[in-house]
Amino acid sequence: MNLSIKLLAASVFLFLTLNNATTQSIPDSVAQKIDKLFSQWNNPNTPGCAIGVVRNDSLIYAKGYGMANLEYGIPVSPETIFHMASVSKQFTAYSIVLLARQGKLRLDDDIHQYLPWFPYLKEKITIRHLLNHTSGIRDQWQLLAIAGTRLDDVITQDHIVKILGKQQALNFKPGERYSYSNSGFTMLAEIVKAVTGQSLRRFTDSAIFKPLGMKQTHFHDDYTEIEKNRAYSYQRKNLFTFSNSVLSYSNAGATSLFTNINDLSKWVMNFYTPVAGTAADIDQLVQKGKLNNGVELNYALGIVSDTYKGFKQYSHSGGDAGFRTYLTVFPELKMGFMIFSNLAEVNTYEKTYQLVDLFIKDTAAKVNADIRIDSSRAIIKDEGRVKNFTGDFISEDGAQFSFVLRNRKLYWERYGNSDLLYPGLKDSFTVAKSPEIKFVFSTAPDKSVLVNQYWPDNNRLLIKYTTDSVQTAQQLQQYAGVYYCPELDCKYAIVVKDHELVLTGNKYNDSKLKLVEKDHLFTDYWWMRHLKTISDNNKKITGFEVNDGRIMHLRFNKIQ
Repeated sequence: MNLSIKLLAASVFLFLTLNNATTQSIPDSVAQKIDKLFSQWNNPNTPGCAIGVVRNDSLIYAKGYGMANLEYGIPVSPETIFHMASVSKQFTAYSIVLLARQGKLRLDDDIHQYLPWFPYLKEKITIRHLLNHTSGIRDQWQLLAIAGTRLDDVITQDHIVKILGKQQALNFKPGERYSYSNSGFTMLAEIVKAVTGQSLRRFTDSAIFKPLGMKQTHFHDDYTEIEKNRAYSYQRKNLFTFSNSVLSYSNAGATSLFTNINDLSKWVMNFYTPVAGTAADIDQLVQKGKLNNGVELNYALGIVSDTYKGFKQYSHSGGDAGFRTYLTVFPELKMGFMIFSNLAEVNTYEKTYQLVDLFIKDTAAKVNADIRIDSSRAIIKDEGRVKNFTGDFISEDGAQFSFVLRNRKLYWERYGNSDLLYPGLKDSFTVAKSPEIKFVFSTAPDKSVLVNQYWPDNNRLLIKYTTDSVQTAQQLQQYAGVYYCPELDCKYAIVVKDHELVLTGNKYNDSKLKLVEKDHLFTDYWWMRHLKTISDNNKKITGFEVNDGRIMHLRFNKIQ
């Protein structure tokens, strides 16, 4: 090795050492355990992670692993700027809280006071509904994707506002259910703008980031803006190589916060020692939402409020393109934990709690910690009646379940999972290891077998169906045609190819359709996996609805 190569190697070594330096006030044994958690990404050939541990008023441990930029060999450090994805939401929510304390708005105000461009849909939608994800407003990412906008296209705030302004229906009545909606937080950013005359970026900078000394933090609302020391976004291409995972957002509210470990540690401390805002403001931020029926949610205002190991915690995850983020704060312990990654496959949720477990002992009561299944409780006395409940079921939103009777016991089966059920009153059953999930069977006037599924913050109705025999060419042809959505001003076509139904559009590769029970079509598209056909009184197909995930009842009319 010649002298110049030796000097270069030494320089790289020194660079990596300095950029991965830690603020350490923990035992070496714990630091070694942390390193082991992230050893997979602790090399110069992979994207990586930045981690931080806060205790009281200090960032007691911070470190980077892997690369912020693979092309230029720039390592991750606690100073590396990451895109936070949905961890951003708590800052949007806190902006609303601060404005409410100033008397500039109320959480129970109708959103139309501030957003006259959003259509009146015969229901009062409040700011609180947006904050709690109970508004019923369809999710912006699915709407954009259905309309033909790829998530790696440039997506602006105005683009989202325009598409939300054309909505003609809600997923459900506001307050009736919880359904995560990024749209609501884009709209909250627009409310901040309407009330203050400032963008969310400008308002948060003056009201939150400057008071906390978060000098490297902002809402990145212009994708062309150059940001020094930022991490780039990656996904795995194969076992040994990675590719760019493009993120070109020029929108803020639901996402787009840029920050680093050092800065976000100051926000962690603000939960238990407020500098930006007051203790009352923090209490408002973490107040759990409620449905119209009084059921309390774990989701508060842009942040989850629950417990872990017997301690209160406030947490949120984030994921856009190759970025994966997680933040959790334990206010009673005055501690917080952060993990950011620029590689899509990294499970930051799992890694965060592995990190937490190195510092926090479990104090939770053990009464219900280990639910033991008593198979004798599952014995069915009237097998003849229960046999009517077995078979395949499908819901309006495309969920598919099966119920199977084996050895006088009923099992709930779906997507490769199987759970034993305990019989209850009448024709009701609860899941043995998750008693909060309940099924109630019934028979409709037309003799159809129905089952209502209930869980803490939602419910759905499923109907029993019989798998159809092979469709004739004439039967398949009735689905063929061009379908148009007036809300999104876009078209898709269903065609018959090689005795199969195929969904085709201008922006995407064709997708084969799987037909279930005549009315349900399943695609390969993540943004519209399930379509439910609409027929007239003569059983002629007149359109379909997209009923999938965070989108319900989005109608396409058959026009050809």
